[in-house]
Amino acid sequence: MGGEAGGRLATTQGQQLRALFYVLPPGESSFRTVEEVPDYVEKSIPFFVAFIALEFAVSWFQKRKLSGRINDGICSLSLGILSRLPDVLFRSVDLISYIYIWNNYRLFELPWDSPWTWYLTFLGVDFAYYCFHRISHEVNILWAAHQIHHSSEDYNLFTALRQSVLQRYTSWIFNLPMALFIPPSVFAVHLQFNLLYQFWIHTEVVTNLGPLEWILNTPSHHRVHHGRNPYCIDKNYGGTLIIWDRIFGTFEAEDAKVIYGLTHPVNSFDPIMLQLRPLAHIWNTFWATLGFCNKLSVIFKGPGWGPGKPRLGLPEEIPVISGKEIPFNPSVPVYLDCYAVVHFAVIMDLYTELLASVTMLSQGTILLRIGFVILSLACLGLLMENRPRAGILEIIRCLVFMGMYKLGYFRSQFSSLGCAYEVLFSLCAAFWGIQIMKWIISSKHKRH
Repeated sequence: MGGEAGGRLATTQGQQLRALFYVLPPGESSFRTVEEVPDYVEKSIPFFVAFIALEFAVSWFQKRKLSGRINDGICSLSLGILSRLPDVLFRSVDLISYIYIWNNYRLFELPWDSPWTWYLTFLGVDFAYYCFHRISHEVNILWAAHQIHHSSEDYNLFTALRQSVLQRYTSWIFNLPMALFIPPSVFAVHLQFNLLYQFWIHTEVVTNLGPLEWILNTPSHHRVHHGRNPYCIDKNYGGTLIIWDRIFGTFEAEDAKVIYGLTHPVNSFDPIMLQLRPLAHIWNTFWATLGFCNKLSVIFKGPGWGPGKPRLGLPEEIPVISGKEIPFNPSVPVYLDCYAVVHFAVIMDLYTELLASVTMLSQGTILLRIGFVILSLACLGLLMENRPRAGILEIIRCLVFMGMYKLGYFRSQFSSLGCAYEVLFSLCAAFWGIQIMKWIISSKHKRH
């Protein structure tokens, strides 16, 4: 394998594809140092796009309908981008904490190039994920972060990318016991493989995988996990393997039609609101609950807990599912869907360029670009909800882009698009200016 910038080793397209399904053997995925470990997740982005397109095609062929919606898909991708933005500024907390324990407290050192170490780490990372995942459903403050992944009422490959910004700041704890004897380079590989494997199981186009259903976490098992039917709640926590659920009594096979999403849907496509609303709910409940012990229970017991109830709440309080639930889907003009798709593509371009050039940028420029990405994703979310005043925020966003692009703070991966972006944002600023004027005039007429 050839070298890359930063000491990371290159991977072939075939290796990237096999990494997505966790079938890259020890001989091709063992490295002496963490610096040599490829960024498998970032390099898988083209495969994410290809598989999403394939899922749309297969879904259309099977059911004569697409596997997702524009508003929900953009929201999921927006949450995925938000979850990765901290990596632009800081090294992964998973690796920082793991390396610290390894350097200072390891008991002994397993050989990094041994297949036995590789397979032991595979089991260790997956079991740690099961434990963290289960606790994330059973502890309210952790659920506040994790529920973002469950907030979509669709189930497709977009949903796999719907991640929380905050979740990573608690998950690292569960990996630390391995740092006492497993080299960081081996851990870094499996941390990525475990995450990548969970991408392709977020789909309805794969029905049943036969005997593999007994061992692996499959699309069928994970559909149950994402269901809000009473029989689906708090089931199938496994990452790559389903054996942990079978061992610890949290397994449930797919049965009745699964209705996806939260038991109490959030009805929003605003990625910022989706991140903050669960925390605001805990905050308000904490202060509204009487008694110090009860206040602590609001934080550390299950999301369904209340005074006088069991730790995880009462199963009979889970809302009944009729099977005819209608997903949140505000009606917006077709041109607004097209607008959102075009501008999200621009954001993806700017975000990808930021990742590619981050080592060459000043801290101020990085923060400006991150701020603009966050503003853009919030604006698109509000537009997808057809909020009447979203246009005001959008015209501000367009003017900010034009100013920052002229000053050289923003840049496309493709130099030929620079002029096109200036024209696009100028026209969009003018369009929203006209829309705001119409809204002001209309409001005045209504008053009279």
